[in-house]
Amino acid sequence: MSRPPLARLQTWLRLLAGLAAGASLAGQIQAQTLSDRVVQPHAVELVLPADAIVEAVNQATLAAQVSGRVVEMHVDAGQAVKKGELLMRIDAREASEAAAGAAAQYVNARAQHQRMSSLRQQGFVSQAAVDKAKAELDAAQATQAQTAVSAGHAAVRAPISGIVARRLTELGEMAVPGKPLLSIYEPRGLRVTTSIPQYRLAQMRAVRQARIEFPELGQWVEATSISVLPTADSATHVVPVRAGLPAGMAGIIPGMHARVHFVVGRANKLSVPQTAVLRRGEVAAVYVRNDQGAPSLRQLRLGEVFAGGEVEVLAGLQSGERVILDPVKAAIELKSVRQPGK
Repeated sequence: MSRPPLARLQTWLRLLAGLAAGASLAGQIQAQTLSDRVVQPHAVELVLPADAIVEAVNQATLAAQVSGRVVEMHVDAGQAVKKGELLMRIDAREASEAAAGAAAQYVNARAQHQRMSSLRQQGFVSQAAVDKAKAELDAAQATQAQTAVSAGHAAVRAPISGIVARRLTELGEMAVPGKPLLSIYEPRGLRVTTSIPQYRLAQMRAVRQARIEFPELGQWVEATSISVLPTADSATHVVPVRAGLPAGMAGIIPGMHARVHFVVGRANKLSVPQTAVLRRGEVAAVYVRNDQGAPSLRQLRLGEVFAGGEVEVLAGLQSGERVILDPVKAAIELKSVRQPGK
């Protein structure tokens, strides 16, 4: 017959304690007073958690606007750039030749219009001929301006100051209109974007506070703003929500995973620090001082995680009990007490 989960957890902790504690160390730990805390219901914030993605408020993906081979590359991913700085150059000789041809056509159309205007004054041509020459002049002028702009796109410059997130083309590759070249974002303005089910929409409109958690970093920050976008996905029926991040956060970059905890109310809950909880698979337990003051392992049923590293206790503890905050030292002390001669 297999042991119950709590019994397996106790066996595992005894083995861990036996490896970690020698005779002298056990005597020292036993002599120390383990820190503990009396658990009591206290006011906590009720939250609506949602997974989110970090994104930049100001970001831009640069695309080629002229055909040609990339002949100069001045930046790479991770490099800081300033607005207007030259990032790369495209060999746009074809566009330059087209611009030169359009300029020649414009000169010819202007001369033709001047001739027609002079002949009209002398009565040799009709007004219709002058109007036709004027229309050809306007068309040639527009073509010249368009080709000149296209030739100017051979030099790709930064539209904003920021960080190069990705370089999507390499030196020597062929650029064609519409092909992405670089992605740039401004690191001083970041936010997280998440999705909320539409049945929560009425509740979300009343939310004024949220905390953003980065689980991998163990970091919590207060959202600077909350914005519920006025649209919903027709397939998934979710509503996008944005939460602003404080400026100057180190180590946070676009694309990172985050979790937003929207504060939807307050209630009294029983909780313990997550650092006091021992986990073995799906089993969770804490060390509680018994009537004699000795550590005793207690299995718990846990609920949601609160800001500040607290986790809700649904079952296994009662108000007024003392929970030991360092479970490893408690396991070593319990092991040393149970061994004879200690």
